[in-house]
Amino acid sequence: MPSSKPPQTNFNPKELIAVYLSQQAQTMFYDQAKIYIRSGDGGDGQIGFRREKHVPRGGPDGGDGGNGGDIVFIVNPHTNSLVRYHRKTHFLSGNGKHGGHKRMTGANGETLHLDVPAGTLIRDADTGEILADLIDVGQEFIILTGGRGGRGNARFASSTNQAPRLAERGEPGKERWLLLELKLIADVGIIGVPNAGKSTLLSMVSAARPKIADYPFTTLQPNLGVVKLDDFDTFVIADIPGLIEGASGGAGLGHEFLRHIERTRILIHLLDGNAADPMEDWAMINQELALHDSHLEEKPQLVVLNKMDLPDAIAWEPLIAERMDEEGLPFCSISAVTGQEVRQMLARARQMLDDAPLPKPVVENMIVLRPEPDEDVFEILRESDGWRIKGKRIERIAAMTYWEFEATTRRFQQFLDNMGISKALLEAGVNEGDTVFIGDETLEWSE
Repeated sequence: MPSSKPPQTNFNPKELIAVYLSQQAQTMFYDQAKIYIRSGDGGDGQIGFRREKHVPRGGPDGGDGGNGGDIVFIVNPHTNSLVRYHRKTHFLSGNGKHGGHKRMTGANGETLHLDVPAGTLIRDADTGEILADLIDVGQEFIILTGGRGGRGNARFASSTNQAPRLAERGEPGKERWLLLELKLIADVGIIGVPNAGKSTLLSMVSAARPKIADYPFTTLQPNLGVVKLDDFDTFVIADIPGLIEGASGGAGLGHEFLRHIERTRILIHLLDGNAADPMEDWAMINQELALHDSHLEEKPQLVVLNKMDLPDAIAWEPLIAERMDEEGLPFCSISAVTGQEVRQMLARARQMLDDAPLPKPVVENMIVLRPEPDEDVFEILRESDGWRIKGKRIERIAAMTYWEFEATTRRFQQFLDNMGISKALLEAGVNEGDTVFIGDETLEWSE
């Protein structure tokens, strides 16, 4: 009787790793790039004279050179990453052709069109100045014009100089280094801690097929999907990779992911109903949003408790509903796995979208600014009832901290340590149990 045991297959771990890395390289998501561009040189003008036998005294007939090619960025709806600009970093447009005899103008250099996805910000690499903010499909922006073609000697003929031996060489093209930065444009951004179920929800409500597994940082790049409510009502939704404590400082590639939240019109804040404390996760994520950009915490936010197919989520639901009611935030509960209440949640998100303002491009030039040196400067004052810490940055951080949660309080303590405030307080003579004032906050010092 033949055996039902499946045949043995020998796997080489190194081959499996190589295949995996190859697949990752093919699908890698790039949202930043630094490139060099140079527009084309203008063609030289020609010095020439008519030499036909039947024209005894032929005049100047040198033609103009053609203009150099421009470099133009264009928003392509079929491009969703800046990967092209990692494979190649130098881009040159065509040079203009030289002028010819018989006043023939040289051909213009070929314009170079560079495709970028919607939401691409273009900066000057040296100054950080924003040169363009491209958000509309088909939008074009001439970043560099080509050099002007030189004039041929026919242009310089006059009554006093009928045979000029004068022409112009083409104008050299222009060059510059650019920084490209992609901020995805989506109507709705799904945020939350790793394993909250964001990718599962995206795959449930759209045709997107992100990788899904039960471990942190399954999603290493943003994923976009189109939600179709009916034949005519659709909106774009983005699964933003899981944010962790410290994301605003770059932990867990935080800066790379947080930038994609900036252009979303509303946020679905997905809570893991199976977490130890979903409300603490909610507070931590909001703190990271505020630390990255104070405008992010002002975005309309729909708080959604996921995994209602599990007992822990059911137990958390009334507590979270009460807290969100106190915060004045809309709240609902779903199960992304079973589809429970997902349709109702999407309808609510649609209603919030209708009320939310449309995203606006950056219209004014601005320079990328790093925190000023004096932002970290602080002063410790002894007061009759305690100690007061004064400083621009530490007061701002204190005002954005959720004191009722251990994780956010612990993060604030790390700021005190890293900025040297804890050491300075101890040197000033602070004791266990002393009152410490930071802005409007009143704290108790503990070792």
